[in-house]
Amino acid sequence: MKTPVSWIREYVDLPADLTTEALAAELTDLGLKLEAIEKPGDQITGPLVVGRVLTMEPEPQKNGKTINWCTVDVADANGTGEPQGIVCGAHNFAPGDLVVVVLPGGVLPGNFAISARKTYGHVSAGMICSAAELGLGEDALSSGGGIIVLPEDAGKPGESAFGVLGLDEEVIEFEINPDRAYALSLRGVAREAALAYDASYTDPTQRDVPPADDQGYPVVVDDPAGCPVFVARTVSGFDPAAPTPDWMVQRIQLAGMRPISLAVDVTNYVMLETGRPIHGYDADKLQGPIRVRRAREGERLTTLDGTDRALSTEDLVVTDDSGIIGLGGVMGGEATEMSETTTRVLVEAAHWDAVAMFRTGKRHKISSEAGKRNERGVDPTICEAAADRVVELLTTYGGGTAEPGVTVVGTPPERTTITIEADLPARVTGMEIDPATTIRHLRAVGCEVAEDGTKLTATVPPWRPDLVDPFDLVEEVARVVGYRNVPSVLPTPGAGRGLTREQRLRRRVGRTLAGAGCVEVVSFPFVGDAAFDQLGLPTDDPLRNTVRLANPLSNEEPAYTTTLLPGLLKAAARNVGRGASGVALFETGTVAFPSDRGAAPIYGVDRRPTEEELAALLDALPAQPLHLAVVLAGERERAGWWGEGREAGWADAIAVVRRLASDLGVAVTVEADARMPWHPGRCARVLVEGTEIGRAGELHPKVCASFGLPKRSAAVELDLDALLRHAVDVVPAPEFSTYPVAKEDVALVVDDSVRAADVEAALREGAGELLESIRLFDVYTGEQVGQGRTSLAFALRFRAPDRTLTEDETAAAREAAVARAAELTGAQQRS
Repeated sequence: MKTPVSWIREYVDLPADLTTEALAAELTDLGLKLEAIEKPGDQITGPLVVGRVLTMEPEPQKNGKTINWCTVDVADANGTGEPQGIVCGAHNFAPGDLVVVVLPGGVLPGNFAISARKTYGHVSAGMICSAAELGLGEDALSSGGGIIVLPEDAGKPGESAFGVLGLDEEVIEFEINPDRAYALSLRGVAREAALAYDASYTDPTQRDVPPADDQGYPVVVDDPAGCPVFVARTVSGFDPAAPTPDWMVQRIQLAGMRPISLAVDVTNYVMLETGRPIHGYDADKLQGPIRVRRAREGERLTTLDGTDRALSTEDLVVTDDSGIIGLGGVMGGEATEMSETTTRVLVEAAHWDAVAMFRTGKRHKISSEAGKRNERGVDPTICEAAADRVVELLTTYGGGTAEPGVTVVGTPPERTTITIEADLPARVTGMEIDPATTIRHLRAVGCEVAEDGTKLTATVPPWRPDLVDPFDLVEEVARVVGYRNVPSVLPTPGAGRGLTREQRLRRRVGRTLAGAGCVEVVSFPFVGDAAFDQLGLPTDDPLRNTVRLANPLSNEEPAYTTTLLPGLLKAAARNVGRGASGVALFETGTVAFPSDRGAAPIYGVDRRPTEEELAALLDALPAQPLHLAVVLAGERERAGWWGEGREAGWADAIAVVRRLASDLGVAVTVEADARMPWHPGRCARVLVEGTEIGRAGELHPKVCASFGLPKRSAAVELDLDALLRHAVDVVPAPEFSTYPVAKEDVALVVDDSVRAADVEAALREGAGELLESIRLFDVYTGEQVGQGRTSLAFALRFRAPDRTLTEDETAAAREAAVARAAELTGAQQRS
């Protein structure tokens, strides 16, 4: 909403020395947020004056152009008493006209300096200005966009033209929230200014209006809920060629609208002034009584913008005997539009249901200044005053006559009453607001307040439909007292309970991975089919069964991910592509899997759901486990004087899993597996107590190529929730023995189908408590062990915490381990 400051001052007795910036700051504190302050003349300096054209001699030029050599009376400005000679190329003015002249020394918008200079054989001492040259737009006071021709009463030659053109005006533009529709008018903004400075205020709608009678234009309202009030007045003998007065044109332009014609400009001016949208009909085009009703199935209307619209049965329409002539409160119809031949105007000032206006505007994609106000709620009690103001301006400047008869159908809705505790504003805001202050401020914003002990009953002003409950009144009191006065009080923290078990464990995971050289990243959890194609997943893979989003950020990624790998692999590829020789990244985040438990129930907002309702709500949500993913790509160990470097591989991925499990106190086992996006021969599934919780290994070559990663890049993805369920809160510190270790190596021959991990587990079980560590250090296949057989060599280390082991104790432990391996896996000790 653009509000000229002079227009505000017309209704409010503001301090004379009040600056526009200070006024804007105060109004912003009251809730009308400042958007901009405009000063149309701030780019013009120097002498800009009124001049009278004395002579005008056309002079054709060789280039085919004709210029005018003019003498212009600006004597009072320069004190010489002599007219100035000025060259002008425009032709829309004549001798005797008053024009706007910028004299030498002036500077126009765009830093265009004016000086006396020779042109077309003459010394031109200034410039006769057009609206565009002054930065006012092509329409402002110009004839066909040419030179500005001023009215005869604009001023004397030599007087400053700044005031005549409105260049000394200052305009404040506010961003008006939808709940403050009253501020979409000078009436509302001025009331806020009076509130800010406790100044006297003149309401432009407070005027004596003629009473309603039966002599006015007949109107029938079939839907009083949709149109509670309808006022009609008629002006006859109107001159359609009458010009809009300059002061009105200036105000309309400063308010951000375009002047069109006197009849239209008057309705727009009154809307800006009072906030009440007005519609004018060419009364001679009306046929029979006006009727307000809902549209019927199949009806259509061609609106003022020339669009043929199919109407909904929810649309409020205005009709006469010829059919529909307008969308009530939104846009008029083409058939009864005012034009250059209109001599009789029917003025409509009606109050419309805000919800119906909003829905109609959205349904037909119509956005207008009138619709913007009607859909937010307008004062229903000022229809008669607004219509009377339009009639006054039409008769004053258009030469018309107000016909006898005033039509008023319906009555405004009853005003809302709200009861609150007198101390509620103080309790909510924390400010010291006594009941007397509450009453005073509520009355200041227009409420009628009645006291009843500790309770106050406020009757809301008709221009504030947004005030509906006690806390709305609290906000009104608080904004008048001033939000800047709300005390800054830090809440007293309760006794800390420390981190939860899950938080402690997740921090342990982060520290472990950071210690392994990994860096944490966060990526978007949204995917599309392209991501699964890059991972090489078959079309029937369960990971492709995603939860689709109702309103996705991107049509290419419309679903919540079921795996963290796409985002993590993209991040790794981005870093490698920008020169990183090696990357080690990890991410923790939720994934989502669809459930077939039905739609989530929808509860009201008037109460907290019961525990049963919350359980039903949560039960309908998709499963969202917490996952952990790790990507290792490129250089894992750097090369240098100490030796050659090493690229990351599948063994590094397995090592990360084992290190993480060790720090969480979880016993994991790994088994060979084959599943995309991992290499079928270098993939392992990770199990805890026989339950699979994820996979680790080398990525498939096609996946590495599709993401642009180095060959043999490795990845891990685990169900972190499942892993943490088995974690121990405190991992016991390892115990170290000061006694010497006893070393034993065994080589066992097994069938190729037997896994080395199973043999290791059997050896560990058989060796007992004296076994300190076991390591597979050699695998051999060949003629010496036979076809279909493999030799596995393990290094066993034995140690006792309280003594040095004897050879017999060590041999017994070793034999027991071999025997258990033979029993469980069929292993034979190799000679």
